[in-house]
Amino acid sequence: MIEEKKLTAEDFSNNVKGRWCAGCGDFGIHSSLKKAMAEIAIPPSKTVIISGIGCSSRMAYHLNGYCFHTIHGRPIAIASGCKIANPDMNVWTICGDGDSMAIGGNHFIHALRRNVDINIVLLNNRIYGLTKGQYSPTSERGFVSKSSPYGTVEDPFRPSELIIGASGEFFARCVATDGPGSVAALIAASRHKGTAVVEVLTNCVTFNNGSFDRIYSKESREENALYLEHGKPMLFGKNKEYGIVQHGFDLKVVKVGEGGYTLKDVLVHDAHCTDRTLHTKLSSLEGPDFPLVLGVIRDVTIPTYEEEVEKQIQEVSAKKNYHNFAELIKTQTTWTIE
Repeated sequence: MIEEKKLTAEDFSNNVKGRWCAGCGDFGIHSSLKKAMAEIAIPPSKTVIISGIGCSSRMAYHLNGYCFHTIHGRPIAIASGCKIANPDMNVWTICGDGDSMAIGGNHFIHALRRNVDINIVLLNNRIYGLTKGQYSPTSERGFVSKSSPYGTVEDPFRPSELIIGASGEFFARCVATDGPGSVAALIAASRHKGTAVVEVLTNCVTFNNGSFDRIYSKESREENALYLEHGKPMLFGKNKEYGIVQHGFDLKVVKVGEGGYTLKDVLVHDAHCTDRTLHTKLSSLEGPDFPLVLGVIRDVTIPTYEEEVEKQIQEVSAKKNYHNFAELIKTQTTWTIE
């Protein structure tokens, strides 16, 4: 027997130097993605990476596999077709908040609704970086940019609400500077059967520097981030002294051991709960009163689009009295021409 080679991150590197600004968060997620792919242990020959347009979409040039740099807003549509035609391939889509939330919005929500078995890595820096600093669908109200010099008067999309609202069954969030957290989220996404979205919070040092300062360093995450783990209590803080509890129809932050609250009052995370209510609430938490939630927020398994299509084909074929063109001809009236 031939022993299979253990994959490493370098097996997914094509040695093309990354072309991002120094300090860009895309470098971090590039490294994490290679490590995750090695852990998933599906070789480059079975891996597809499809990207759209934007700084994030340059990722396709810097990974080893079947890489395809497509057009603006269309990577998810192309990835869906690729997966349906090649169900044995591990298909990844790399896109930005502008690429997926704006021009590609319809493709994004309908892939989620259909539940095509692809992995979507959404790099969210709250800005159009490649086109030099226009506000994006995730930019905060009042954000001053080249296309909103007096501040945008629009409220942003929360990707989490859009994903869960479009019947997305897997959603995870990580920070580009958190290598272990990013790798874990990406591995979980790949192992999920169906459309899986990982939102990566990444800093644009050139046009939107400091957008995620509250959770971008390890020290700030200890204070301001809640890492969810299935079956574990929702605790955060440097010493895990704070917890999330139910307060009527809302959520509330408490300090364990004070105000009559004990560990038994703290909510326990259930990523597999089919009801979307709590997952939506958790993914929408924001500071300064609440921590930002990271990790796998929702992970529910339902039939995938390609499985249902194949099942339908088999059922229809079984009822037919012909299975090829020659048999089809014989089911009809025939004539002999002399």
